[in-house]
Amino acid sequence: MGGRTRTVRCSRCGVQLVVPPCARTIRCAICHGITNVGSRQDPVRQAVGFVKSMVNSLNPLMSYGFGGSSMSYGCSNSTNDNSAWNLPPGYPPVQGKKRALLIGVSYRTRRYELKGTVNDVNCMRYFLCERWGFPSECVLVLTEAQADPYRIPTKENVRMAMRWLMMGCQAGDSLVFHFSGHGIQKPDTNGDEVDGYDEALCPLDFETCGVIVDDEINETLVRPLPRGAKLHAVVDACHSGTILDLPYLCRFNRASMIATCDGFLVNKNIAHACVTL
Repeated sequence: MGGRTRTVRCSRCGVQLVVPPCARTIRCAICHGITNVGSRQDPVRQAVGFVKSMVNSLNPLMSYGFGGSSMSYGCSNSTNDNSAWNLPPGYPPVQGKKRALLIGVSYRTRRYELKGTVNDVNCMRYFLCERWGFPSECVLVLTEAQADPYRIPTKENVRMAMRWLMMGCQAGDSLVFHFSGHGIQKPDTNGDEVDGYDEALCPLDFETCGVIVDDEINETLVRPLPRGAKLHAVVDACHSGTILDLPYLCRFNRASMIATCDGFLVNKNIAHACVTL
């Protein structure tokens, strides 16, 4: 391959992938399918991938079903009625082009209690509303200090809140996901992690109800993004560097920005696209 990157079509969903030098396989960030990118490629699978990409280009949201997800996210013709999305009536009705989900988990009275997570959320809310013009009514906050039981950061409430954030998402929207709390790693069960471990966020009730793994976060927050929409994620938790399961891992230093994919250096423009989504 001459040490240079090239592109191939995902053999499962047809999206175009950038192949690092010397790579034999590559995992698609959209459908999580594994494509063989060695010297010998199956022309039939490549042709199927190309046809799928043409179909998906007619309606980008159709491609989210290829990963096994049954979720459906509307765009311009979607309804913003919370009941239609199976969301609590107390959640803000989606309106405008800017909205944010801010989660702070303190794990009160436990030996691993965190100090400052609620303050993190309050500071982020102020920053978004006062500096970046986010309407206060379009910012959903989940902390243990909330009176509404649906705004306590339990696993089920966090899941519902992530669905709220993506409700009716369309081109031009600016979304923010913020999480301050504990994060862990757990053994990967589907073979899509290079290091053999999934990263996960710990909701308030994670000891009894479990964690939220990066595969689910990617399926809920990343795959439904239509072309032209932006999502900025700020996650203050251990092992959060790849919590969105994006295809590129970006590292920063004082001189420049370096992006790596499975250990290979890739183009800085691609790194910028990865950061800004």
